[in-house]
Amino acid sequence: MQHRPVVGIPTQTLQSIDRIPEDLPHSWVMNSRYYTAVTYVGGVPWMVPLLDDDEETLRAIYDHLDGIFLAGGVDVDPGSYGEERHDLCGRTDLARDRVELLFAKWAMEEGKPVLGVCRGMQVINVAAGGTLYQDCADQVPGAIKHDYFPGAGWARDHLAHDVVLPESTRLRRIFAEERVMVNSMHHQAIRRLGAGLVASAVSPDGLLEAVEGTSEAFLVGVQWHPEMLVETDPGTLRLFEEFIEASRQFHAARMFAAA
Repeated sequence: MQHRPVVGIPTQTLQSIDRIPEDLPHSWVMNSRYYTAVTYVGGVPWMVPLLDDDEETLRAIYDHLDGIFLAGGVDVDPGSYGEERHDLCGRTDLARDRVELLFAKWAMEEGKPVLGVCRGMQVINVAAGGTLYQDCADQVPGAIKHDYFPGAGWARDHLAHDVVLPESTRLRRIFAEERVMVNSMHHQAIRRLGAGLVASAVSPDGLLEAVEGTSEAFLVGVQWHPEMLVETDPGTLRLFEEFIEASRQFHAARMFAAA
């Protein structure tokens, strides 16, 4: 039986989510769909606590992981990329920012596989030195609608618009299509692309919808939510399978080096 790679998925502070009463006990939570999607393709998901003031413990957790999955969630705080807060920037989670940016930087330095979705793609970009639009509708002239939020009545698997996958990218090879339809639940997006990243999907209004690293290591971020499509879309299934296989190979290489 093949090794099932352990994939760390950082959590989110409960109180950072809209409409959560402030007097509930401080808690770390995350949408279960991310964990079931990783399990569906053979990974072992691991919930990562937001111990942002304890780097030693975070490093011990990180060292046990074969891959990093950065999930969707609240906005990345603009202080993380050196900008003032825009009036339309939403709620943020500073502890989550610190943990995810730390894990992303460690992984990019070491070649540990990383898959980021929605906010997770934005974290990858910020970790690489990039910046974000804090509100697409306000800051991007001609922007199409991207904020098909479930709270406004849209299904999480609603295919909102297409994206173009450039040739010679990992994502184009995985999906084997020039255009794919995606679901869309965001109001922020990449502004300046981070170092060592290339665009691997573009929306009709020109916004970057996916990025990937330029090295052989698996480093992919998509602006949409593939965890909702993994059981129905063959290209999405291949995306998750390649991430898990890369995590399995990372584990094998680490075990060989330690032998």
